[in-house]
Amino acid sequence: MECCAVLDLRQYTLFPGRRDELIELFDREFVEGQEAYGMHLAGQFRDLDDEDRFVWLRGFASLEARAEALNGFYYGPVWKAHAAAANATMQDSDNALLLRPVALGRDWPALDAARGTGESSAVVAGAVYHRRPDDDGFVEFFTSKVVPLLPPPAAVLETLPAENNFPALPLRDETVLVWLARFDDDAAYEMFRRQLAGSAGWQRLSAELDRRCVAPAQELRLRPTSRSQLS
Repeated sequence: MECCAVLDLRQYTLFPGRRDELIELFDREFVEGQEAYGMHLAGQFRDLDDEDRFVWLRGFASLEARAEALNGFYYGPVWKAHAAAANATMQDSDNALLLRPVALGRDWPALDAARGTGESSAVVAGAVYHRRPDDDGFVEFFTSKVVPLLPPPAAVLETLPAENNFPALPLRDETVLVWLARFDDDAAYEMFRRQLAGSAGWQRLSAELDRRCVAPAQELRLRPTSRSQLS
């Protein structure tokens, strides 16, 4: 399998106090359980700004591979055995985006990248920009003007304009651009934020980003789980 021509970015709102319960189950049963069907579980995260949100990324070699893999897993024995326990933690699991890579950087994990065994101090941060659906040059603007002011991104992703080929799992119908970068720890992330806030170039570009978007950007500040590859 080559990864990743197609990706799902999924953000689950959980019932209060249930996140660690889901993460323990997910990391134990659903990593290899999904990868057995050809998916790449690239990252699982606690949202540091919402204690009841769980965020994760999975990749596929193609749209056709996505349909085959999701059908295999969600109608297979692992999900059948643990679906009730997983679903019991979830208030909303429909916040999901179908994406494709604009660029995958050096911090994006390879298929055979090691998984951790303990809690990570890293921060995976970035943003989801809500774009207009027309081709207004947003991607070229972001990659040529904005990316040089950021740390080397682990990934820059954009909406894949394709029909959802596994409708049992709904997708958000909107056009976005997503970027993610890895920081060693909270202090490294906060230093980046301070430097960005003091940049005159960023002030100009931030205003342009706002003008090009149809809604405020969602900032992401995520802590990898112990078995996240992107960590």
